[in-house]
Amino acid sequence: MGAGLPGCAAQEGEEVVVASYGQGRLWLKPYDWTYLRVELPPSFSSVTMDFATDMDIQREHMKGIPRSELAIICLMNSNPPIPDISESYLDSLLSNFLPSGPFGNGNIINQSNLAQCIPFQKNTTVVLTNDQISPGVWYIGYFHGIGPARTQSKMISRGKARFVSTHITVKGCPTSAFWGPYCNQTVEMIGCSQPSMDNNSRNLLDLNIERRNSWYTREHNRRINILSQRNQLVENEVGPNVTALVRMENSVTCSISNNSLCVRQGDMKFYFLDIVNLALQFEITAANFGVIGPSLICYLRYNAFPQRDLHDYSGDISHDPLVVKSPNIGRWYIAIETVNKTQMNNTASKPVLDTICFSLKWQLTGCLNGKTGTNCSWEVYGLQRVPRRSPSVPFESYYIPSDERASLEDSHFYLEQFLSNSSRAQFAWTYFFLDVPQGSAGALIHVQLKSDKELNYELYSKYGGLPSNDIWDYYASRTSSSNGSVYFSLQNCTNSDMDLSIFYAKEGTWCFGVKHPTDTANSQTYMSVSLQGCHRNCNQKGVCHSSVDESGLTFYSFCTCDRDHGGFDCSDELVSPNGHIWQSVFLIASNAAAILPAFWALRQKAFAEWILYTSSGISSALYHSCDVGTWCILSFRVLQFLDFWLSFMAVVGTFICMATIDEASKRAMHTAVFILTALLAATGATRSANIGIVIAIGSLGLLMGWLLEFSTARRFICWPWQINLNMPQSWPNFGTLFRNTLEVLNKRFRWIFLLLGFITLSFAATSWKLESNSNYWIWHSMWHITIYTSSFFFLCSMRVNARNRSPESNYELTRQDSLPRSEPRET
Repeated sequence: MGAGLPGCAAQEGEEVVVASYGQGRLWLKPYDWTYLRVELPPSFSSVTMDFATDMDIQREHMKGIPRSELAIICLMNSNPPIPDISESYLDSLLSNFLPSGPFGNGNIINQSNLAQCIPFQKNTTVVLTNDQISPGVWYIGYFHGIGPARTQSKMISRGKARFVSTHITVKGCPTSAFWGPYCNQTVEMIGCSQPSMDNNSRNLLDLNIERRNSWYTREHNRRINILSQRNQLVENEVGPNVTALVRMENSVTCSISNNSLCVRQGDMKFYFLDIVNLALQFEITAANFGVIGPSLICYLRYNAFPQRDLHDYSGDISHDPLVVKSPNIGRWYIAIETVNKTQMNNTASKPVLDTICFSLKWQLTGCLNGKTGTNCSWEVYGLQRVPRRSPSVPFESYYIPSDERASLEDSHFYLEQFLSNSSRAQFAWTYFFLDVPQGSAGALIHVQLKSDKELNYELYSKYGGLPSNDIWDYYASRTSSSNGSVYFSLQNCTNSDMDLSIFYAKEGTWCFGVKHPTDTANSQTYMSVSLQGCHRNCNQKGVCHSSVDESGLTFYSFCTCDRDHGGFDCSDELVSPNGHIWQSVFLIASNAAAILPAFWALRQKAFAEWILYTSSGISSALYHSCDVGTWCILSFRVLQFLDFWLSFMAVVGTFICMATIDEASKRAMHTAVFILTALLAATGATRSANIGIVIAIGSLGLLMGWLLEFSTARRFICWPWQINLNMPQSWPNFGTLFRNTLEVLNKRFRWIFLLLGFITLSFAATSWKLESNSNYWIWHSMWHITIYTSSFFFLCSMRVNARNRSPESNYELTRQDSLPRSEPRET
């Protein structure tokens, strides 16, 4: 995104443009789609998105529009949206289209596992503030045609291309003195004035960090410095550059003394802190707060400003702490307000506008020495990413523990040697962390467990924090899973295998927790974790491709399925095996209609036309045989070029054959047509406009042939420079000319065949018009039959004696017939 210019003065309520993005007309062909990555900085206040399209789909008409023609725009946090991954999911997305705001309210926007979609409209303006959406990476998806057929292989996609233009403006506050959606709020970083810390500690809470480093760097530095940190006294600092530390099995407690925090009743005060490492829990409570008096309400929200009606956690911290289990790594915002207890019970009571001061305590609990979990008894390992050699898509790689027990050459590792040991519980936990690199949000995380015995493991995953029995993003076992999520797939589960995938995984840190029995000595299980392009390699029903979004910052992978399958991973069967056989038979065998014009050309000893019609029919049959997946004698592109080029030539050749010109002129016209039709087939064979262009070329060739014929026979009429309208004797010449023309046409053509030719040609045009992705096989087969049959009828409409008569003989006959009838005949 292009950076905007900051304002000159920092005033409350003043916003400045911090980033902007503009995109001209983006054309989407039928079943085409693309993405746009938008990054919102932490200091942004609002974002304005303007969309302009050439369509205007109203909500009441959405249900009646076929999915193949529906054009929508989707917005999603952290990963590219997939609107057609399930029918029920798509219905829920489109039902969220609200008249008061196309992208709904903040609750819908900030659900990280859901996308919000709107249909194409002429002009749409969306304004979202930082209390509606969180900062970070967002993706806009543009889709023209959705549903399982979106990824199905198609010979021709009929329909009109649509365009959409986008302009995005991101505004922010000019300085850190003001925050909020309108730059009228202040936010403070939480400081530690009286921390309670011990030796043997590591950094868990960094209050002045703006951008965290890689988890692997932190883990590496932690392991190197952990011995030197032992027995080291910690220096305490007051202010924004405070770092809080926690020891192995205890917590760090920070507090602000009495009278240092004051909130006026009815107002809100905002704070934020950055959690940069793994933590078990975070809790906050008020101290030195009177029993009688207002209640102190605390609101917590991850990565966005909390509100009274929009937050992640809330509670009265006057007496009991507000606890957040397994907090995500990143920035947390805290809002505190005082509420009169009588006002909470009776809204009609008059509020007491007093300023109340209090102490604030917060506690962050974590572990050291590669441990985590309850009592810091579970093992945790960092997984290092190993790129694959010669990857088929960008970022393709696998993960193994950064430990000497795992080999870099193997894409899997044996799990039992890393599992936690515990004699006090029936089940234990082992955690693995990995990092999805920036720019690879269009890939998927694939995890596989395979054991030589019955697999009695459960797998939990969470983005940015520790998963547990109660808190997780995705869950899988042999018997159940979180299959309710559209971005999660669990397949091919047996007693000894478990195979799961997370589609379009978010960039950043992921944690996988393995819940396992404590006694695993007699089993051997290997675990593989990889970053892949397409789910299950498109189920062997398609080819995996990769592309880059419109910003050029993110790669994403997608499947191009075969003719019988579709869907996100080609798992939807769109054509049954019996249907495939019938489609193959119709599309291939219908080209036998080319025998008709080829037979006529052979009987008339028009060998050039015979080769042309025969080659056209054979190439079309071979092309469709490859297109339906039966057999490919050459590459698909070569066969497609041959089919369309020879088909164009067959159409134009029919027109030229109907003009009885000499062979030299015919060869010259064929050479010119060879070049023109080859350019059409090479630059855009499947364009719908090609059929009109080919007919126009053929009509022009027929007209030129007639002109050459008439000019050779001197049948053209030379009009005088001046026309005398007062000469009534000149008017009968028009009638004579018209009668002579009809006589010539009657001698040249058989009208019944000419009529049949036009009728079958109209049937061919109708078949072409009615073609769609679902009925393509039947109507395109009819196109083969009718277009070749029409050529046969047009050729049969020519009288043989007229075709074999040379222009010179025509001229002699014309000259003899033009002798004056008044001259006496010799006897």
